Amino acid sequence: MSPTDWWRSAAIYQVYVRSFADGNGDGTGDLAGVRARLPYLAELGVDALWFTPWYLSPLADGGYDVADYRTIDPAFGTLAEAEKLLAEARELGLRTIVDIVPNHVSDQHPWFRAALAAGPGSPEQELFHFSPPSPEPPNDWVSEFGGVPWSRTGSGQWYLHLFTPEQPDLNWSHPKVRQEHEDVLRFWLDRGAAGVRIDSAALLAKAEGLPDMPRDAEAGPHPFHDRPELHGVYRSWRRIAEEYGAVLIGEIWLPDAERFARYLRPDELHTAFNFDFLARPWDAVELRASIDLTLAAHAPVGAPATWVLANHDVTRTVTRYGRAEDTGFAFERKRFGVRSDLALGTRRARAAALLSLALPGSVYLYQGEELGLPEAEIPRELIQDPMHARSGGVDPGRDGCRVPLPWSADGDGPSWLPRPDGWERYAAERQATDPDSMLALYRTALRLRSSFRDAGPLRWLRTDDPHVLSFARSMPHGDGAGLPGAGAGDDGSRGDGGTLLCVVNLGAPDVMLPAHSELLLASGPLTPVGTLPQDTAVWLRA
Repeated sequence: MSPTDWWRSAAIYQVYVRSFADGNGDGTGDLAGVRARLPYLAELGVDALWFTPWYLSPLADGGYDVADYRTIDPAFGTLAEAEKLLAEARELGLRTIVDIVPNHVSDQHPWFRAALAAGPGSPEQELFHFSPPSPEPPNDWVSEFGGVPWSRTGSGQWYLHLFTPEQPDLNWSHPKVRQEHEDVLRFWLDRGAAGVRIDSAALLAKAEGLPDMPRDAEAGPHPFHDRPELHGVYRSWRRIAEEYGAVLIGEIWLPDAERFARYLRPDELHTAFNFDFLARPWDAVELRASIDLTLAAHAPVGAPATWVLANHDVTRTVTRYGRAEDTGFAFERKRFGVRSDLALGTRRARAAALLSLALPGSVYLYQGEELGLPEAEIPRELIQDPMHARSGGVDPGRDGCRVPLPWSADGDGPSWLPRPDGWERYAAERQATDPDSMLALYRTALRLRSSFRDAGPLRWLRTDDPHVLSFARSMPHGDGAGLPGAGAGDDGSRGDGGTLLCVVNLGAPDVMLPAHSELLLASGPLTPVGTLPQDTAVWLRA
């Protein structure tokens, strides 16, 4: 992997700062805590760290309501500390990706406060979407969090917010909005960030006049999803990124694979999150369809696929895969009290880890997945996520996947969200000495992956059972030296890298393994006769 295209096959670890590690004992994660745990992340074997927003924020939506893009929130630390963190991570071989939130700002942002003070018709209000007083909201749009995406000001004006009322949408047709975000990009790239993750990347542009939703899909472009004007924005950003050798990563939720791929053309974003994969249930047919769809969509534009099992917005993998039904993810299905078999979910999550890490492209790992953390059910009165309130109390929100990580088996002090009873068994220090732990599995898998991540394309192997996924990736000559058994031949010459085989049994009776020379790694024990049990994955060398 060359230094310039490291992102094409990188393993990237998502750090939700507020819940990662607490450096000062106040119950909130901070940059001091992250800096102290950088050796842990380096030992884990990832290539880069993606930080969710660490900027000054009232935290109405977990930091995605930004009041100042150039200031670190005091709860997390200082700008000087962030600069030290970027430098210290780089010394350990870890690149840093910062989160940019371009669709909206906090209602405490100086721009919005100035717009309220200046009043109707002012230049300050042109940076947002204001509408004159009227009995009803200006259009029939629905908020991304549910409900009406319009709120009134004290003067009776309406203003648009696709998320919470504390997150007014910016007007991306205004040149000052575009210039400000280009300046913010340069601000963080100048400080050593290796790239940016773009939040809600397909929502920025709004149709002129903010019309009602079209009556059918053929009536024209959506008024605020995937607008054609967006591509010009990202071409401009790409030119800036190229100056720095930085990567642009989009958060793009689009069901149309062809439209999704348009954002990944060579002069736009480098890569984007693959939400289709994590939305699929634990089913071989479904997952194979997602893999094929993803690879086919990316191939025409030459962009690498990405694979992710979880993030700070979705139900944790162990809990999701432990359910009898609905093992894929969908926001509309989130409810309180859905039962989950955590032992089953853990077996499946271990197998899913090997599956995702063996696929061609880059992979994202959400903090705590390497510890096998389940979703926590937060008492209703302690829930902070605005999705809960905006759903009328039906959706438990996203706090359950944001509970601070357990580092010590003896407890980690206060916590801004309550840790469930019994979480000490997931503690990182305990798992670090257990060769059978989830942490040990991820460390081994990431170490092996570093030797084959630039291998050839995926080739499906024939299997007679529809519940089994089996594929191969060939090593080019000289690669695979880090894999057991690779290297020089009997005459001292370099052999080829061989072939990596990945086999996952998602529901069949025990299955025979294909011919191989070595078992590299298994997500769980094989049967006494060497067959692959249900909900287990293996990496083989052929």
